[in-house]
Amino acid sequence: MVVRLPACPDGYPSPVTDDTEHRAHTIAYPGRTEEMAEAPRDEMRAYRGRDLLQGKTALITGGDSGIGRAVAIAFAKEGADVAIAYLDEDDDAAHTVDLVEREGRRARAFAGDLADPEHCAEVVSRTVAELGGLHLLVNNVAFQNPVDDFMELSPGQWRRTFDVNVDSFFHTTRAAVPHLTGGGAIINTGSINGLRGNKQLIDYAAAKGAVTALTYSLAQSLLDRHIRVNCVAPGPVWTPLIPATMPADKVAGFGTQTPYGRAAQPDEIAPSYVFFAADQLSSYYTGEVLAPLGGETLPG
Repeated sequence: MVVRLPACPDGYPSPVTDDTEHRAHTIAYPGRTEEMAEAPRDEMRAYRGRDLLQGKTALITGGDSGIGRAVAIAFAKEGADVAIAYLDEDDDAAHTVDLVEREGRRARAFAGDLADPEHCAEVVSRTVAELGGLHLLVNNVAFQNPVDDFMELSPGQWRRTFDVNVDSFFHTTRAAVPHLTGGGAIINTGSINGLRGNKQLIDYAAAKGAVTALTYSLAQSLLDRHIRVNCVAPGPVWTPLIPATMPADKVAGFGTQTPYGRAAQPDEIAPSYVFFAADQLSSYYTGEVLAPLGGETLPG
């Protein structure tokens, strides 16, 4: 009997194949798509929009590549104008802007370190000023750096991880709430690691656990403002962050532990964000965590 695991749609190669040795590589942080041995599928080429976000404006942090890029393009195909915030991956950001504009939508890209609270507020204010408003906020920016032993985890790395993965969510959300009040939506990017922990990504898992709790709390707190707050918490996803932060041997086998036997492509995760963004699909959803895990189930 031959068991055929679900393949990536549209004929794209899976980021994990039976021959993974050629994929064993690393790239410099924060990671650029052109440097990857196998580019992720993050352009939503086969996606067909239905005007679910017509007239909306979205801000997506970490929107230059990977999940952020796929979400930006999906939102554009649904009718939204899109601003992305990113660190310094200028080529990737320019490509994402180009892909959004090809859909006939307006796009902006704001470079800078979202660990800086003032920059978080700035990207919100610039989005509103340059695109005329803000209806959707996707907190997606992330930093990770695996360690083999807990004692290798420095206080500086711990602080950096929380500055980027949690504090930026707080500061960006706080700046966005006045603009979202009355019917906006916030979507946070969590992780399977925040739901079950990870012995090599201790700080990252702790931060993603905080994102889950922040989602639950904000959903309750912002309900009277008519702002829905939800979270997408994926399993392994093939993005530039992986070869930029993991050793080559881990990169080679990334995602093979899932029941699907491979990591997800960003294009497979982005529709979850469309679901939470569109009132037509999720008007009764707030405080939810959607976890696309490639066939894995979680207790509870």
